[in-house]
Amino acid sequence: MTGAKNNGGRFIKRQLIKRLYNDKVKTKIIAYYLSCHINTTRCWANRDGAKDMPRAGRPVLYGQSAQLSLIRFYCQDKPFSGCGRWSMRLASGYLKEHPDEKIGDPISKSTIHRVLHANNLKPHLSRYYLHVSDPDFFPKSDHIIGLYLHPPKNLYCIDECPGVQVLKRKMPDMQTDKKKIRLKEFEYSRNGTIDVFAFFAVNTGKVFATCRPDHKIGTLIEVFEKQLELAPKDEPLHYIMDNLSSHCCYDLCVLIAKHSNVICPPGAELDRMEKRREWLMSTNKRIIFHYTPFHGSWLNQVEIWFGILGEKCFKESYSTPVAMHTAIYEFIELWDTMLAKPFKWKYTGKGLPEKVVKTFIKTLISAENMDVGVTVKMLKLMVNMINDYWDEIPAKFWNSLNNKINEKYETIKTNIMEAKSKDKKRDERIGSLDSLKFLINNKIKKDYKKAA
Repeated sequence: MTGAKNNGGRFIKRQLIKRLYNDKVKTKIIAYYLSCHINTTRCWANRDGAKDMPRAGRPVLYGQSAQLSLIRFYCQDKPFSGCGRWSMRLASGYLKEHPDEKIGDPISKSTIHRVLHANNLKPHLSRYYLHVSDPDFFPKSDHIIGLYLHPPKNLYCIDECPGVQVLKRKMPDMQTDKKKIRLKEFEYSRNGTIDVFAFFAVNTGKVFATCRPDHKIGTLIEVFEKQLELAPKDEPLHYIMDNLSSHCCYDLCVLIAKHSNVICPPGAELDRMEKRREWLMSTNKRIIFHYTPFHGSWLNQVEIWFGILGEKCFKESYSTPVAMHTAIYEFIELWDTMLAKPFKWKYTGKGLPEKVVKTFIKTLISAENMDVGVTVKMLKLMVNMINDYWDEIPAKFWNSLNNKINEKYETIKTNIMEAKSKDKKRDERIGSLDSLKFLINNKIKKDYKKAA
């Protein structure tokens, strides 16, 4: 099985030799360009077909049926009560103890490895992924990307990094003798936490950052006011941030109104988060906010800078929060004087709509395990994408989504009915499911009529 790819490559090369030879290309030239020995080239040029002759050897112990059974078992079955993942050693031991249950014969760890490797499968590995569930994700992301590609004069990305642990290693760092790799003691003592607030200037790459013991609303207002005092006066200011509740609180509205020289609407008019966010985003004042989509904080450039700060400062050993503050401030000064430069933003969002649809199709396979709130948001997102991105996504994915929605319709509906919610909200959620089912069916039928 390990030679499956090589056999396929050899078969293609032999076909090329035959085709070039039939086109009157000299064998020496064919051998040179295909990196073959001249005798090999002559052999396959004059032979009928491109497959190997039958050879003597040990018969195949595990045929295609057994290999498919092994792949199904290793990739789909769980070792413990519906959870966990197999390792090759654990799977081999289990199959030896239960030979008739899955494959029919005991199978070694190395054979499992060969079968999985030949089919490019690694189900024992895992990594995180971030789903897109904001119904208005794409209009919001397009707006943020547009700001990066054509930034206004004063554009800042802001965020906080909360709960950074101040850790003191109980033994000093050491180095290996040859390569001088740093060795860190695993045991540590905790010395509290700190919060880091940062404002990243998109056009210059410079950072205004400060350390605080918490990230309460009062702390945010204090830090924001300090940054506003350093920002250019009487010029439009633009801020990109995520949807944390403190980023659209009424106290922040009062602060922005004060520095924009406008009257802040009374609290009764801004009694809801959506109203405050809408007012902060309004363009009829000097300071304008721009919010990333929900689950879209990766579009905030300050997160890139926080990643750099984490590698340089957060992983070191500190005896007190003050020692960590000192290291962070020294890094900020070094950054602004030597390292600051704008990040080269090239991401345009191209191809993301297709990925979102494909991911939703995959998640629907386990629709019974999905959170109802997230499911409904994604149903609304799909409705918006059908209206706005229908032609940008291949028809095969819409057909696949349509089939999966029809297949899982009752499961999703049952989950919505069983969720704890008021009747009005439950009806609205089921309406989102019915809207998607109706809309995608309608669109597919229209496309089919056009094609006919």
